[in-house]
Amino acid sequence: MKTKTQKTHPHLKHLTATLGILFLAACASSDIGTQQPGIEVKFLVGSALKDFCAQAAQQFNQTNPKLDNGKPVSLTCTAKGSGDIVTTINNLAQQLKTGNIKPDSPEFPTLISVDGEIYHDQLIANINNIFPGQNYIPEITDAPQLANSPMVFIAPADVATGLKKQPDIYKVLVTAKNHRQLDPNSPQLPIYFVQTAPTRSNSGLQTLVSQFVSVSGKRPEQLTIADVQKYQTQIQNIQSKVTRYGMSTDTLATDMVKNGSFWASIGAVYESSVIQANSNLQPNQTRYEAIYPQATFTSNMRAILPTAPWVSAEEKAAAEKVIAYLRTPQTQKIATEFGLRPGVPGVELGIKFNPQFGVNPNAKYDSLRPPKPEVVTAMLKSWQEFAKKPSQVVIVVDSSGSMEGNKLPAVQSTLRNYIENLGPKEQITLIDFDTEIRPPIQVNGTPEGRDRGMQFIANLQADGGTRLYDAALFARNWLIKNPRKDAINAVVILTDGQDSGSEIDLNKLRQELQKSGFNTDQRIAFFTVGYGKEGEFSPKVLQQIAQLNGGYYRRGDPATISTLMSDLQVEF
Repeated sequence: MKTKTQKTHPHLKHLTATLGILFLAACASSDIGTQQPGIEVKFLVGSALKDFCAQAAQQFNQTNPKLDNGKPVSLTCTAKGSGDIVTTINNLAQQLKTGNIKPDSPEFPTLISVDGEIYHDQLIANINNIFPGQNYIPEITDAPQLANSPMVFIAPADVATGLKKQPDIYKVLVTAKNHRQLDPNSPQLPIYFVQTAPTRSNSGLQTLVSQFVSVSGKRPEQLTIADVQKYQTQIQNIQSKVTRYGMSTDTLATDMVKNGSFWASIGAVYESSVIQANSNLQPNQTRYEAIYPQATFTSNMRAILPTAPWVSAEEKAAAEKVIAYLRTPQTQKIATEFGLRPGVPGVELGIKFNPQFGVNPNAKYDSLRPPKPEVVTAMLKSWQEFAKKPSQVVIVVDSSGSMEGNKLPAVQSTLRNYIENLGPKEQITLIDFDTEIRPPIQVNGTPEGRDRGMQFIANLQADGGTRLYDAALFARNWLIKNPRKDAINAVVILTDGQDSGSEIDLNKLRQELQKSGFNTDQRIAFFTVGYGKEGEFSPKVLQQIAQLNGGYYRRGDPATISTLMSDLQVEF
């Protein structure tokens, strides 16, 4: 591998960048609500309940609630993807069993909610496996419902008309290549599909299970591990049409509206995501519609109060007070404002449940139940190892002089984690740039591939200028010359500074990137990460680069970069 050329007069900069997470909950956890003295009810919720919990917590705390013994009660909420919640509770339970943490550890939440019953079942199975016979996690029917939102398809009107005629959309997606094949009046548009990653998102997991239900013709609870292997090739055919995975269901729906049909023509999302996507339409944007399958998951969101050592008697009493408040008609109306259906009978849906927001308030469908937990585990393994659409991502790393200090070591650690977590369907190419742009290093999940990646990381040195525009174009051109067929091809740029010394300017870069956008055969997405302090680089420029090619911009720093890149990796 080449090492950096020694420079006599390096152009050192103190450049920093900003990175903010636009995803709602699914991408990273976020604390909501204001902590008050007394008994704090820590509520760990899925992404779909994030906004509801935030507003409800604020109103609940303003009532100055107290236990019967006079102790004040407060509610704080933290939002994560449903898969991340199950992983978090599983890890805490393992540490409790081994004695590494105590039951009164502040890391334990008092209340839990995942965005659907499949992950609820997974949580029960995982904790029962760690603590057999204890039944620390209540059964689904013993957890009060707070809200729900059915899984639907989202599509623009010209595509939705043809899709609504299909008795089973996933079945036709196995073989269909374009929308004209589904309906002669539909546009001659290739089928581009989006869903969230089932390993971390409830909507993605429900989508994956629904696909197995469709191609097998079986009810979810009838599916076996043998069925997973039997039907995984058909699932792979559906997955081959994926444009993007992701953690945030709402963000996928919003991006569909923003980026248009050539980015994605159909998506699997919550009904509430359709409402959200249509809530802020710009004058030139198309309204999208929800298509309700004949059978789908209702996505019941419940309040799970563990009967476990980490929930004290006072915390249990406080949590019960919180649950009662969240299920009052007044609080349930908050859920409807965010496009969620109420979890309590008798609460009106509200003004957003109408065709203006793309939904049908009186939709009828057969509500699916979860498969056996071991079958779900087999589905996730099959998706990761077989059915998932492959990806090739070029990661462009700014190693200019301004990366000195704690920034470069944080990036090196993050890249190491990224490489160590590469799945069998993922390939990455690493490009190091400053005043120079160095040759690409190709990395995959094999021992040899990981070794190449680790050598790249070890050779990174902070020095020189920032040829940002040239490096971005270099990465795009490399992908055009070395595309991975039938894969998600993308560029991720990690920079802490403004461009200096490039041979092209921003306008030229814009012109070039338009040649490889999602209305072309190349379909190369761009994601940009501004790294460090805001003000020493241009977030606007990084946003423009990403938005030209169907990606997004995020802000990061040494403390957040690892989580951010881990979330970004889920997109591919």
